[in-house]
Amino acid sequence: MAEYLKLKKSNCVNCYKCIRHCPVKSIKYSTGQAQIVSDECILCGQCFVVCPQNAKEIRNDVPSAIELLKSGPVIASVAPSFVANYPGATIATMEKALKQLGFTAAEETAVGASIVKTEYENIIHEGKQEVIISTCCHSVNTLVEKYYPEVLPYLATVLSPMQAHCQKIKQEHPGVKTVFIGPCISKKAEAEAYPGTVDCVLTFEELSDWLKQEGVSIEQGEDHLEESRARLFPTSGGILRTMNCDSPDYTYMVVDGIENVLAALDDIKEGRLKKCFIEMSICAGSCISGPAMEREKRRPITDAIAVNRYAGKKDFAVEQPSSKDLIKDHRFIGLHRQMPGEKEIQEILRKMGKNTPEQELNLTGPAGYNTCREKAIAVYQGKADINMCLPFLTQKAESFSDTIISTSPNGIMVLNEDLEVQQINSAACQIVNIRHASDVLGDQVIRILDPKVFLDVMSTGRSVRDEKVYLAEYKRYVEQTVIYDKSYHIVICIMRDVTEEERERMNKEKISQQTIEMTDRVIEKQMRMAQEIASLLGETTAETKIALTNLKDSLGDE
Repeated sequence: MAEYLKLKKSNCVNCYKCIRHCPVKSIKYSTGQAQIVSDECILCGQCFVVCPQNAKEIRNDVPSAIELLKSGPVIASVAPSFVANYPGATIATMEKALKQLGFTAAEETAVGASIVKTEYENIIHEGKQEVIISTCCHSVNTLVEKYYPEVLPYLATVLSPMQAHCQKIKQEHPGVKTVFIGPCISKKAEAEAYPGTVDCVLTFEELSDWLKQEGVSIEQGEDHLEESRARLFPTSGGILRTMNCDSPDYTYMVVDGIENVLAALDDIKEGRLKKCFIEMSICAGSCISGPAMEREKRRPITDAIAVNRYAGKKDFAVEQPSSKDLIKDHRFIGLHRQMPGEKEIQEILRKMGKNTPEQELNLTGPAGYNTCREKAIAVYQGKADINMCLPFLTQKAESFSDTIISTSPNGIMVLNEDLEVQQINSAACQIVNIRHASDVLGDQVIRILDPKVFLDVMSTGRSVRDEKVYLAEYKRYVEQTVIYDKSYHIVICIMRDVTEEERERMNKEKISQQTIEMTDRVIEKQMRMAQEIASLLGETTAETKIALTNLKDSLGDE
């Protein structure tokens, strides 16, 4: 399948919201990014709608439309939900704006809807089909074609209103090109899956951007056309409201919203439904809640009222084509999902920390999957990372954190902003002479330590790092670090017991002092001895000098 929805990698922040809302889990988590698996996607657009980071973007086909306009006459088919997206607009004012962009004309897709509803009535009256599912919603059709092959026979073999209308336009205007404009992403895929009828598909968002770029505005107007009942099609139950639901053999039902659609398809698959016509739409509220309606303009109640007011009471005056001209084939689209065996699932579950069936009951909703088993299958298929589970990561982090705290040789204590002990490890208990942590949990820290340093750190916001403190009550020296985490409203105290080191240091200082004192005494004694020796040497020298002088003098006299 072509890439109709793209990922803006820079915007994806691993929130898993798109995975969580994808009804068929066609999103692969890889390299920190949520990527759409196009072959499995049904183009419901849920990932686009729910993404909080605007990380998904719809393929822009405005350049293709511009090229069509250059090639010859182009007529726009405008989905009837336009009155919800462009409040106050009419098909006449829409046409005026589109002509300024270069379109030859604009008509409302509701004309094709009128043709389609009549064909539904014909199928019902034939009574040959046990269950009839409307085929206006291409996402429903794709869901059945890919995931419910057993339900394929129950899809009405009828063109969608978009196809029926564009076919009519081309029959009436040979050589003209057609561009459908509406609120749906999947219509891009439908146009390309059945080529030759619809040449290009634009969403309302694409059209709005184009109009803004060209400086064209859509005026408000009035429309009182009574023959326009098919304008109700984009609302929930709108198809049935246009039909003559007069067959006593059939039950007429409306099913919209992906969860309801899946439940209904399961019922049909299991053979629990008989003789019924089902108006089925992927979007809750039908097309007025389409994924490509402009986000700031989503007002389901107001939009439904606008459509109701715009619609007339009678059918469009349109010639009904033959049934063979409205036939639409549906085919099974095989998927190649590799499924793991029980052994592989159990191995992945063990890696996720799920060792018992009871543990498997913990949902992995934050990772996008309903159950741990479903997540394990996705891991096996390479669509999920084992670390995508928030409960698993939280448990792992808590276990890792608890292990570090409990085995740390340093005393660690966590206080709340009321200075109540929230957590204390065994090393800290030993420092403050506490037998069990439970003895002080929830108590004020003043019970075991002077709170001044904690109050100072909280008031100033300045942490204390490796400050040596003497805990006189416990006769211990510690190097104390105190940190205030304002975002989590906790105070963390880390104490390293340096009592033995301090005692050893003091002993060394004492020994050193004693050595210095002894050295001073020795030096002093040596100085005295030296002085005495020097004094004696001086006296001897003087006597010798006198004796030699006398000897010299006596020798001179001779």
